[in-house]
Amino acid sequence: MAQQLSLEGSKLFRIRKTCLKMLSKRGYNVADEHISGSNASATQRFIEQFGDNPSREQMTILVEKVDDPSDRIFVFFPDEEKVGVKTIRTYGDRMKDENVRKSIIVVRGGMTPLSRDANAQLCQQRGVQIEDFKDAELMVDITDHVLVPEHQVLNNEEKAELLKRYKLTDTQLPRIHSTDPVARYYGLQRGQVVKIIRPSETAGRYVTYRLCM
Repeated sequence: MAQQLSLEGSKLFRIRKTCLKMLSKRGYNVADEHISGSNASATQRFIEQFGDNPSREQMTILVEKVDDPSDRIFVFFPDEEKVGVKTIRTYGDRMKDENVRKSIIVVRGGMTPLSRDANAQLCQQRGVQIEDFKDAELMVDITDHVLVPEHQVLNNEEKAELLKRYKLTDTQLPRIHSTDPVARYYGLQRGQVVKIIRPSETAGRYVTYRLCM
């Protein structure tokens, strides 16, 4: 008889799967077996790797970009309800030791004001990028929703070609705020441009571009 996940384990399974899908859509190298196939088979693989009642700390993810192996990102799952300064510094030290410049922290309830200050200071001093998501934000993959169109983040060359083609400056583009849920999902940074593809009954598809602010 197949093992069953605990209630907490089931929640963590869903959160981790969303994280892996998010990383894949950001262009990171994630094995298909982790994001496709039946939930039953994926659940069993999860149990084999982490057990039926997994520890959050053991679920840390480290992946690299498909087209740039030097671009790596950590995903940390701290155990405490409110992440404190000590945890932020621990993760910052691990990033430094392993020469990783990007990370995501998945938190149960949030971060303390002091830990947010420590995070901002760490990012500024070391030039790293540390994002944070709450568990509740990752229980489902928002890009799977029928009302969320396809998004493609442009690289610097694609952005330059777009602006040249339409004789625009980037500030003339419609905007998307960095705090928008979809912008956060794709890790959009200020100045990046995202291509949005919507279905159209007349043209087949309708393409727009937005500048992250």
